[in-house]
Amino acid sequence: MVAIADSTIPKAPTKHRFTVDQYYKMGEVGILGIEQRTELIEGEIIEMSPIGAKHSGSINRLNRIFAGLVGNQAIISIQNSIRINTHSEPQPDIAILYWREDFYVESLPIPSEVFLLIEVADSTLKYDREVKAIIYAKAGIPELWIANLEAQVFEVHRQPSETGYQQVQIYEKGEIINLLMLPDVAIAVDDIF
Repeated sequence: MVAIADSTIPKAPTKHRFTVDQYYKMGEVGILGIEQRTELIEGEIIEMSPIGAKHSGSINRLNRIFAGLVGNQAIISIQNSIRINTHSEPQPDIAILYWREDFYVESLPIPSEVFLLIEVADSTLKYDREVKAIIYAKAGIPELWIANLEAQVFEVHRQPSETGYQQVQIYEKGEIINLLMLPDVAIAVDDIF
């Protein structure tokens, strides 16, 4: 029997995880085109689904409702990046952010500046539940709402931990959802669906 040296055994392929800085550099040099909708999740560049009328209309409706409710208590950010860490910069559909005089011009929001994230899900429901929710929970974002367009319900995720949100509650038509960090802000599910 012939012994094979360890150096001759092929290694399993490994993924290269990009940092946020590398991700931005790819955009600057044209590797990622302006027209491409991408986000960086756990070091991987994810191509985002096209936005259909039902999806964009739901975001517009939520934006209008929240704008009337939060006033100067918070900033509403639509499909803009949140800096989670050096390897993740997702673009939630809606972020309700702590008020900052600079409107986040100086730097992107970080998890400690987030009251609530909302993902509007039609074709991305599984991904929003199994990938993005875990990332948001690990980052300590206090609350995530997933607007499930097909079922016409809101999945409200609270109590973030390293393994995900510990509490998930479904809100249906006829019910009201109060924002955890701004309890005087509430929306009726019927106003969205």
